[in-house]
Amino acid sequence: MQKTSEWLMSFRTQPLTQSRPAQFIQRQHSAIKVSITGGKGGVGKTSVALRMARELGALGQKVLLIDCDTNLSNTAIKLGLPLDDSFFKLLSAEKSFEDCVIKREHFDLLPACNGNVELFESRLALDEIIIDIIRAHEDSYDWILLDCPAGLDRVSLTLNAWCDHRVIVVTPDKSSITDSYSLVKVLQNRFGIKENHLLVNMIQNDRQFQKVVMTLSETIENYLGCRTHVLGGLHKVDIAAEQFDTFFLSGDGSEWHKKFLKCVQQFAEKWGVGTQRAALTTEQEVH
Repeated sequence: MQKTSEWLMSFRTQPLTQSRPAQFIQRQHSAIKVSITGGKGGVGKTSVALRMARELGALGQKVLLIDCDTNLSNTAIKLGLPLDDSFFKLLSAEKSFEDCVIKREHFDLLPACNGNVELFESRLALDEIIIDIIRAHEDSYDWILLDCPAGLDRVSLTLNAWCDHRVIVVTPDKSSITDSYSLVKVLQNRFGIKENHLLVNMIQNDRQFQKVVMTLSETIENYLGCRTHVLGGLHKVDIAAEQFDTFFLSGDGSEWHKKFLKCVQQFAEKWGVGTQRAALTTEQEVH
């Protein structure tokens, strides 16, 4: 098996403009790795990652969610969990993986830090360490979801490229669409990534959803030669900002939640192993 450092160096030592085939994603590991990402912050990425982890777990899958926004972690905050520096102690080998993982009802969570000065000042190769942590524990999981920071920083790009699949969360906002295109462009030019998934959040109506999909997917195909798998669209909810996370993560059986569940089920059925029967059962319960 190729070492993480060797895989990274194979890209860092080549010209940025050179296109590279994505053979590195064809690995024989048990867990399916999925990054939840976006070109712009504030699009609902972390909420999507948390809900997706829970729904996959409800389908009978063993799921690990890793917060990769290493020093501005939001997963624990959204779940109302206490904050600590366990993640840094894991990175620096002071704590074990088992000591740092939080067991939820349907998934395991590895939260990150919030304003840890030691982590900020460290020169740790965070992308390499996170990938090595995944490799050491992925045999225990069916799915490993990475809540990646928005934007084009090196660690986030590397983790996105290393995953088997990428779910790009975008909103109808022009800056979100433009930044998402930039993310796809850099992943294609730098790592040879040719396929991504798209989830459109905060849409006003179906017409707006179709416009975002057409604008982004056609531009990506025409100018980058990449394929976009559309997972679906989620309508903007008329609710106070401080109540949104409670609503999003509640799973109250409304049409909005059924639509999100359908997106997750379709993704699981297409790419997962052994999820079809569980997904069918859950869908029957919903209806």
